[in-house]
Amino acid sequence: MLIQALLLLLVANGTPVIASLLLRSRFAWPLDGGRKAWDEAPWLGQSKTLRGVSLSLLITVVAAVLIGLPWTLGLLFSALAMAGDLLSSFCKRRLGLKSSSKAPGLDQIPESLLPLWVCQTELGLGWQDVLLLVAIFWVVELLLSRLLFRLHIRNRPY
Repeated sequence: MLIQALLLLLVANGTPVIASLLLRSRFAWPLDGGRKAWDEAPWLGQSKTLRGVSLSLLITVVAAVLIGLPWTLGLLFSALAMAGDLLSSFCKRRLGLKSSSKAPGLDQIPESLLPLWVCQTELGLGWQDVLLLVAIFWVVELLLSRLLFRLHIRNRPY
C-alpha cells in the first residue's frame, strides 16, 4: 500500500507540472483569475491553473484504477492534494513569496499530508506510514526538482 500511496502522490502533484511543460500557456487559466487579496498580492498566483487541477483529478483517477484502487479514492486523493497545494500557494503569497519560489516544507507537506491523512484508512496506512510517506515525498520532490533543473525543464532547483 505504501507504493500505491506514493504513486498517487506523485501522479496527483506531478500532473500539473507535466501539463505545464507539454501545454505551455495553453488552457492555463489562473484559478484566482489574476485577482489580488487584501495584501495586494495574488490570492494564489499564475502557476495555479484550472488546467492543472482538472488534469490532476482526471489522471489520478486513471492511475488509481490502473493500480487497483477505486476511482473515487483517486478523485478524493487528488482533490485533497490540490487543496493542500493551493493552501501552500496561498500561504506563500501571504508571506510575500512569488510563484515557484522555494519554501521547503511548505511546498511539500500540505500537498502530501492532507490526502494521506484523510485517505489513510482507505489506503490501509497507519500514522507512521503517513509520516514516512510525507518524508519520502519531500525527498523525492527535491531530487526530481534538481533533475528537472539539470534537464532544463525547471527554471530553478529546490
